[in-house]
Amino acid sequence: MESTVADRFEAGRARLASLAYRLLGSAADAEDIVQDTYLRWHAADRERIEVPEAWLTKVVTNLCLDRLRSAPVRRERTAGAWMPEPLLDGDPMLGPADTFAQRESVSLAVLTLMERLSPVERAVYVLREAFSYSHPEIAQILDISQSASQQHAHRARRRITAARRGGGEVDPASARKVLEEFLAAASSGRTERLVALLTDDATAISDGAGLAKRLWRYETPERVAAVMRTAFKSTPAKRRLVGGSPTIHIGQVNGWPAVLAVLDDRIVGATAFEISDGKVAALHGFAAAQRLTRLTGMWRQHEPDAPVIDQW
Repeated sequence: MESTVADRFEAGRARLASLAYRLLGSAADAEDIVQDTYLRWHAADRERIEVPEAWLTKVVTNLCLDRLRSAPVRRERTAGAWMPEPLLDGDPMLGPADTFAQRESVSLAVLTLMERLSPVERAVYVLREAFSYSHPEIAQILDISQSASQQHAHRARRRITAARRGGGEVDPASARKVLEEFLAAASSGRTERLVALLTDDATAISDGAGLAKRLWRYETPERVAAVMRTAFKSTPAKRRLVGGSPTIHIGQVNGWPAVLAVLDDRIVGATAFEISDGKVAALHGFAAAQRLTRLTGMWRQHEPDAPVIDQW
């Protein structure tokens, strides 16, 4: 009996984790929510649960909303130090990716933009866009009316669409070529070439390896190029900081091409690139250890391509 209860939950664990990740933007928090949901599932009177999937979805969604509304999380996210936790493409926590809307909903850009939504708007957007729930189903999950669900969805979609700068999807081969050119220019210090590879409204954001209380943000192609030239330049001080000389790989993070610094089979840095019309529109840099834990775990489970730089 116990194994049946656990097996039924495990069959839907990946879907629940991807829902929680989209709502919270954190793999670690998503795992906590899923485990809490399992404990509630184990203790529930399951004979009274008519549709287990709907019941579990409701529990996960509402636990995520409780976390988003909690005072500590609100303080963290409004203090300017929050970024989504990056996930390597192929990670099951990224969830459904059959449609453009599903892939877009888990991009670093949209996960960041969802911070501008209220918790309920965020939940409606995710349930509707990423998991294709109907408004009657969403209303039941969130205990709101169908008309309220429709209004929240409309507002969320409008706010995210208005703030998004990117166009459609980018061919992976084309994106990789842009990334290789950018990396070559940055590592050789060719600032003019870097500027030429950036859109006019390019931005960069970095967690600063967790050394500062706020994120580091940069705007204008010239400023972004200068910062990236410095960031990608190898120095003895940087090698001491990470504990050695990493290899540099190109991979995919949340659907974006990314530069990954790997040392002793551990990712010590990741920079994800948003490509638009053949140029770099935005960069998201991650070096804080707590944001790279799951990325490293997934990296160790697959056979990587040859590094583009053997020794940084």
